[in-house]
Amino acid sequence: MSGRNIDPRSGFCSSNSIFYSKRKPLPLPPNHSLDVTTFISSRSHHGKTAFIDAATGRKFTYQHLWTAVHAVASSLSDMGIRKGKVVLLLSPNSIYFPVVCLAVMSLGAIITTTNPLNTPQEIAKQIADSNPVLAFTIPPLLPKITAASPSLPIVLMDSDSPSSSGASATTLDQMMKTEPKANQIRDRVDQDDTATLLYSSGTTGPSKGVISSHRNLIAMVEIVQSRFSKEDEQTFICTVPMFHIYGLAVFATGLLISGSTIVVLSKFEMHDMFSTIDKFRATFLPLVPPILVAMINNADAIKGKYDLSSLHTVLSGGAPLSKEVTEGFVDKYPNVTILQGYGLTESSGVGASTDSLDESRRYGTAGMLSPAAEAMVVDPETGRALGVNQTGELWLRGPTIMKGYFSNEEATTSTLNSEGWLRTGDICYIDNDGFLFIVDRLKELIKYKGYQVPPAELEALLLTHSAILDAAVIPYPDKEAGQFPMAYVVRKDGGSISEKQVMDFVAEQVAPYKRIRKVAFISSIPKNASGKILRKDLIKLATSKL
Repeated sequence: MSGRNIDPRSGFCSSNSIFYSKRKPLPLPPNHSLDVTTFISSRSHHGKTAFIDAATGRKFTYQHLWTAVHAVASSLSDMGIRKGKVVLLLSPNSIYFPVVCLAVMSLGAIITTTNPLNTPQEIAKQIADSNPVLAFTIPPLLPKITAASPSLPIVLMDSDSPSSSGASATTLDQMMKTEPKANQIRDRVDQDDTATLLYSSGTTGPSKGVISSHRNLIAMVEIVQSRFSKEDEQTFICTVPMFHIYGLAVFATGLLISGSTIVVLSKFEMHDMFSTIDKFRATFLPLVPPILVAMINNADAIKGKYDLSSLHTVLSGGAPLSKEVTEGFVDKYPNVTILQGYGLTESSGVGASTDSLDESRRYGTAGMLSPAAEAMVVDPETGRALGVNQTGELWLRGPTIMKGYFSNEEATTSTLNSEGWLRTGDICYIDNDGFLFIVDRLKELIKYKGYQVPPAELEALLLTHSAILDAAVIPYPDKEAGQFPMAYVVRKDGGSISEKQVMDFVAEQVAPYKRIRKVAFISSIPKNASGKILRKDLIKLATSKL
């Protein structure tokens, strides 16, 4: 950084208008030929148990995990899975989820995950876009894949179930018992090669496939390691979905490098989460703000029923926490530290974080920039780079930023510029001490219980109804969910479609988290001169009666 005039307090460089991370630099591996699986598995640590199934108690020791990954990779290679081929994974959280991901990536093949709540139509769109050659799933979800793509070969992950129901004869259990061949064909995998293809909700049209390289994931793993490697014998509860960047980044890959134990819950349920903390003496709990609020509101009952004395840290992501929530939690759980984080699928789930309670008490902050991250705050109207305490769009650059969107050059060039800057779509400012504050979203995504819901997708669906002339979807604030989708609907002349009919129409065609939960009828949708919906006006109208 010689020759740069960087303010040590804010990290801002006045000569190029870039904010630099104040965190300790990352030790990224210099060898170009390296995949993320090899990078993680070759790191020495003292951890013994990698994964525990909270419901059954079934375990993977680290030795067993890497033996299983190697065996599955060998089986996949025998099936013709090679570098660049895409493999689809449709599964709830499971101790087998990371085995599949790590095995696929070790071959240089690409893993694409999808939400188990998605409809066959939504899964079919992703299959048509990503063109997988093989799918992994569990028996209850098998009908979704066969409906979405009848000819796609399938491996069943539930080792206790026969594979008769239309799937191939192969099961994951059989693959894990395969004896790897000594002369296995392996393509050379480079850090620049694609590792994952995760689908990120767009604000317009369908979701887009985010291309992340092995280098992106290796940098992400190092950042996760730098945050949580301060002690031995850590036990994390995995409630966040592994198909999402948050779960995949932290639990299916990131924490394995330090030898942590990860206790996996297949689905979120409050009682299960607390009894799991109690039973397995968990130390770290990741969650989204609505769960944190529930922990505050029900603190006496929770502490009366469960022993949470082992818990020392909660990790909150999805939205910044208010002073009221932070202090309320500290008051009810004085021995538990709150850490926060900010990231996008396009930035491999990292970008900024608070790494201590003192930092989290900088109320409303997303934290300081992650190691090796650079930021610019840009005026969205003029494109001018701004300085400390000035509000504009957050641009990020660094080793975790995606390669681009899959088969979508237009979306890539509008999001990533030629200098490697990712336009996040988030409006922010960075203060005198280098803390990032997200104040609004250009993207307008609705955050329902941590899930991202693109309004444009629901609007397009509503417009297919014969009784609807026009529609707009907005986020409606909700204490429990954070936000939920609300629709403003213009009926066609003479139409009498009801609120329930609108909600039922959408519910039949989308995943549960995308459902419309409130409807208002309006004479016309407010739009600007270019036809863009004035969502802020509708949000103001909807919330004026609160």
